Amino acid sequence: MTDLRHLHSGKVRDLLELPDGLILMVASDRISAYDFVLPTPIPDKGAVLTQLSLWWFEQLADIVPHHVVSTDVPPEYAGRAVVCQRLQMLPVECVARGYLAGSGLLDYRATGSVCGVALPPGLDDGSELPEPIFTPATKADLGEHDENVSYADVVATVGAEDAAELRRITLAVYARARDLAHERGILVADTKIELGRDDSGRIVLGDEVLTPDSSRFWPADGWQPGRPQPSFDKQYVRDWLTSPAAGWDRHSGEPPPELPAEVVERTRAKYVEAYERLTGRRFG
Repeated sequence: MTDLRHLHSGKVRDLLELPDGLILMVASDRISAYDFVLPTPIPDKGAVLTQLSLWWFEQLADIVPHHVVSTDVPPEYAGRAVVCQRLQMLPVECVARGYLAGSGLLDYRATGSVCGVALPPGLDDGSELPEPIFTPATKADLGEHDENVSYADVVATVGAEDAAELRRITLAVYARARDLAHERGILVADTKIELGRDDSGRIVLGDEVLTPDSSRFWPADGWQPGRPQPSFDKQYVRDWLTSPAAGWDRHSGEPPPELPAEVVERTRAKYVEAYERLTGRRFG
């Protein structure tokens, strides 16, 4: 279509404006890691993320409204795009954690807390937390890294009332996702959601939700604290990039190498398996 106006391209998604002012959000097959967009796409990734987000939006609709207006999109974007409301996004990455991993693990090892939330001593890589916690982060520009911040920082950014609502929604979304996924043999270790305001001022769930790009999904039967967990997310790509096989130093400033065919195929398979196990639907 020629009557679409390009608004923004992120690491994975492209935003186009439709003639009526609504937004066409297109999920590409790009994959990012360590704040780089990798040179090798993952086939069908955009479609998997779009279809999985749509399923989750349905499961969460009684907790928070979502931004999707329609899945009736131009044919060239079929399956990997949605028509959505234009939102005024809130400047906070809303993260909930039920298990210790990633930057949360690094924070805990350095300070005994995550985003200012004190945790018991003796936790390890992959440990379940006593209860899920809200661990917000700043929103970084493309190529920059999100930084974990405290709840007090969120209050200073958006005010006490909005901060409390962001925390409430984030933890409620996580709790619903944790319970649904656990029934299907998957642990949701953590997840990141994006919230914004619509024209009426409501807080609305935007972007994607509970996909392998925004969450850590672990097979429940393989969970064993004290080591990195097997996963259904892009941790497999991260692990390959930091392995001797990649020959890449993530701190060098040099762009990452091409992914080998085997890594591409296995990553695609992990995304598809996550979709099929969570939704009970066949992909494709």
